[in-house]
Amino acid sequence: MSWQPEVDEIARRRALAERMGGPEKVARQHAAGRSTVRERIAALADPGSFDEIGALAGTASYVDGSLESFTPANFVIGTARLDGRRVAIGGDDFTVRGGAADAAIMEKQVHAERLANELGLPMVRLIEGTGGGGSVKMLEQHGFTYVPVNPGWDLVVDNLSTVPVVALCLGPVAGLGAARAVMAHVNVLVEGAGQLFVAGPPVVKHATGEDLTKEELGGADVHRRSGAIDRIVASEAEAFAVVKQFLAYLPSSVDSLPPVGSTSDPVDRRDEALLSLVPRNRRHPYRLRPLLDGVFDEGSVFDYAVSGGSAYAGLARLNGHPVGVLATDPYRGATLTPEGADVMTRLVDLCETFHLPLVSLTDQAGMVIGAAAERAGAIRHGARAVTAVYQARVPMAEVIVRRVFGVGGAGQVNRHRLVRRWAWPSGDWGPSRSRAASKRLTARNSTRPTTGRPGSRRSAPAWTRCARRSARRSGFRWRT
Repeated sequence: MSWQPEVDEIARRRALAERMGGPEKVARQHAAGRSTVRERIAALADPGSFDEIGALAGTASYVDGSLESFTPANFVIGTARLDGRRVAIGGDDFTVRGGAADAAIMEKQVHAERLANELGLPMVRLIEGTGGGGSVKMLEQHGFTYVPVNPGWDLVVDNLSTVPVVALCLGPVAGLGAARAVMAHVNVLVEGAGQLFVAGPPVVKHATGEDLTKEELGGADVHRRSGAIDRIVASEAEAFAVVKQFLAYLPSSVDSLPPVGSTSDPVDRRDEALLSLVPRNRRHPYRLRPLLDGVFDEGSVFDYAVSGGSAYAGLARLNGHPVGVLATDPYRGATLTPEGADVMTRLVDLCETFHLPLVSLTDQAGMVIGAAAERAGAIRHGARAVTAVYQARVPMAEVIVRRVFGVGGAGQVNRHRLVRRWAWPSGDWGPSRSRAASKRLTARNSTRPTTGRPGSRRSAPAWTRCARRSARRSGFRWRT
């Protein structure tokens, strides 16, 4: 007796799942200039490395005990390798009810986040649609929705302090989908194809009377300065390249050190162009990119965020070692704006979470001033950025490029007096943070709620727990 009939039936069901919303919906997706979720995973992951989980979750109809039709849940999850490195991937399928929650999507989303959290894998979210809340049809059928409970959100929060999280806005993204996008260490939007908003144009028109297109409401032009999007790219292929570049600087989780890459750039290289790069006249600007290329390993500079204005935040390598970079772009201004302060804060938090040293190339004329700055609460944002730098518990190198004035620069210049480091058992220096520093981080990032039952071990703030776990597992000892 052979099991071939059962094997053939499983293969048939997998083929039904891979049809997604059907040929017409797939053609409609392509006509809009966007790929399907399965095409995106195939383009992102190393060939043949995607191992899908829960492909047969969805809704089905049977006739005389035989499967007649099958609509898969509009969320695809699994593990894959990016440049040989294992990651967890979760992606919305817009061809099934526009990516709105349906069938087993809630459980699949939660499982993807838990997979990354428990296995210590970077989390990659391919977002298109609402990605949560449930569709109107689902609400009519079941009579309830899982909002505001929103199962799995504790994992979304905890992952920010546990593993690198990348989100890609590859189409219209609204509601809880938008919330998942911004709850990431880097959020990428594809210009022209992707939009990010709390609610779409029909809802906005009904509520506020504003008649806007998707681009006018949440397109690339809106988010170049909003802070909700970190990188804006021209195509999905470029977005996938950004994902791989970003993850290459970070460890897979907080329990390991950042990867050290090979470099052909000599450690004693001297760029003579730096001698004449910075004008003596403070009123004359200079180009930031040649400065970065002259200081860091050749070709290693990664732009972290586009919304910082004059404040530059990025990642780079020194002799193959990943570091965070803070600088000022004189061609965009000399003062620190509220948006730039927020970008600085986010980069410091990222580096402190994943043990990256910081390099500050300081040319800072202080906080932006004037009526517009006061209306934007510039001083609050600036003070918070300075506090983030002061409280950071990672090694920091300071280079005063030209000037240091006011709130923006003063917090960085004396930073070397406050650096504290963990020493690994081997004697090599490795950055981390103390329990007290983690508590201050939690207070500073008070929007991140605690998880678990009150009084339980899991009720401790996520960032505090991760510091305890990191120290315990890695055998740190304290050194000042």
